Amino acid sequence: MNITGTIDRPLTHDPKKQAPMKPSTSEPAGSATEDVTTTGANASRQNRTREMQLIPEALARAHMHGRLHEAELERQAARLAAARRMQRRAERASRRARRALAMAVMQ
Repeated sequence: MNITGTIDRPLTHDPKKQAPMKPSTSEPAGSATEDVTTTGANASRQNRTREMQLIPEALARAHMHGRLHEAELERQAARLAAARRMQRRAERASRRARRALAMAVMQ
């Protein structure tokens, strides 16, 4: 009796007894095509497609993209704040130098 398990109801829960996942040679890597399902009673159990299995991965990728974008914006804001601080410091030094020069000329 050769009964295959489904995602919802695996044949066994022991990972050592499960068949290893092998990449399919008939489809390109990273494709999200639907799995072929059998008709009848098993069709309702095998309703998950490869695309559905990749949804958490896609969500994680989108989340990380958002986090990286947010971190880049924070780094940019920090660089801008530091640049403004240095500009104010340079302007104060310039004013002090002008004042010192004016005082030297006046005497």
